[in-house]
Amino acid sequence: MTTNIIAETLVKAKAAAPEITEPLTRKDFTSDQTVRWCPGCGDYAVLAQMQSLMPKLGIKREDIMFVSGIGCSSRFPYYMNTYGFHSIHGRAPAFATGIKMNRPELSVWIITGDGDALSIGGNHLMHIIRRNMDVKICLFNNRIYGLTKGQYSPTSVLGQRTKSSPTGSLDYPIHPIAVALAAEATFVARTLDADPKHMLKILDRAAKHKGTAFVEIYQNCNIFNDGAHSHVADKKQRPDNALYLEQGEPLRFGREMEKGIKLEGTKPVVVENVSDDELLVHDYAEEDPTYAFFLARMRAPDHPVPLGVFREVAKPPYNEMVNIEVADAMAKEKRTIQELLNGNSTWVVE
Repeated sequence: MTTNIIAETLVKAKAAAPEITEPLTRKDFTSDQTVRWCPGCGDYAVLAQMQSLMPKLGIKREDIMFVSGIGCSSRFPYYMNTYGFHSIHGRAPAFATGIKMNRPELSVWIITGDGDALSIGGNHLMHIIRRNMDVKICLFNNRIYGLTKGQYSPTSVLGQRTKSSPTGSLDYPIHPIAVALAAEATFVARTLDADPKHMLKILDRAAKHKGTAFVEIYQNCNIFNDGAHSHVADKKQRPDNALYLEQGEPLRFGREMEKGIKLEGTKPVVVENVSDDELLVHDYAEEDPTYAFFLARMRAPDHPVPLGVFREVAKPPYNEMVNIEVADAMAKEKRTIQELLNGNSTWVVE
């Protein structure tokens, strides 16, 4: 019911919106709302790159929708001068599904955090991914609950001391990339707030993907979990700890690119000073997600952190298949409301 109301409102607004004749700029996508994140928060970097990306896509502002749940990241729709919906905790995927089904021509983005998406929203996240809805999901991962002032989240590391785990968290963390791959997302990528050029490139790739595009963004909460990703965010440490994924290229990293990833059995291992022939070669287009899972299992300190596109394959989006099915059913048979209510199995009691 709610999504129908939203869709009707969008239709009316679009009809009244003037045609845009001049190219849009970042300023056109910057709202008049005061940004209320803590000074130094990594969310500012994500916002800046998203506002820079939007005009390059050639999509009208009234054809773009940002949907969020609850959390620091979920304030995002207020700061984009597009349509937006600040929805219910963990339920952004449900609202985004309804919006995309009603208005398939819209570019729909979900902005969420590690707590919003993977705790209360875990079930919704899994199903929107497995259905391959044509939406873009940006998951800000700072490994902490920031809005509620510093409790451990589903991605917090084992033993992390927080306000809700003063002696150290005993929960084993969830790894967002592995979750997305398990649900067989057709586009899976990772970037970080400290590398804006790379982030812009990944967001652009996600925007152009047809189907569910899942992007994990390593984001720093400098108030409650400062330095959670410093091993890759810090420019001095990044060469030894980050592995940038490039299609068709061997998996190499290091200050002199002297290190690489080799597969021993089913385990990726770090090797040094070996030829390209001995290393794994990146292929995000592999239909079987097994290779992408190898990458998802690579974590510090034993392995470098992969950054870039893990998987990108083509599969029909759910919303398109449903609309085709509905149109086909309507073309084949038309019945009255009463006939539909009666169904195929009716009888008369005398």
